[in-house]
Amino acid sequence: MLFRKISAVAVIAVAALGMVLTYAAAGAISISEAAPLMNKALSSSGNIRTLNVGVYSDYACSQNLESINWGDLLPGGSVYRTIYLKNTGTAEITLSMTTTNWNPTNANGPITLIWNKEGTKLSAGQVITAMLTLSVSESIAGITTFSHTILISGYA
Repeated sequence: MLFRKISAVAVIAVAALGMVLTYAAAGAISISEAAPLMNKALSSSGNIRTLNVGVYSDYACSQNLESINWGDLLPGGSVYRTIYLKNTGTAEITLSMTTTNWNPTNANGPITLIWNKEGTKLSAGQVITAMLTLSVSESIAGITTFSHTILISGYA
């Protein structure tokens, strides 16, 4: 008799645990299915203007780089692009990068562009590799496309 009571309690406990796990799994599935609806792809493009420095898509500096297509972006994400810089002058220069002409203007802030060569000195004729990082704020809202101009300068 005691064995039957324990067996009945064990069966009820296993059934209850099974129901809890089933509901938990169903909840996890519905959350993961809903998550993609929260993502927003952004389209982007940009123009590059230079002063005293050449910007190229290859280390041999045979392909001028005049624009960058960042592709589709997601809130909270970052995209990286490698570019090659060459001092085309005869004197040492110091590199600087800024962005201008944001369209829409309120994209500047929730979308940021940085690089790893700010303040780097470049001898005449020297070529270096630079990494550009475009990041989109996780809280971006109301912007589905944007464009801007990247200005890379070399000053004495």
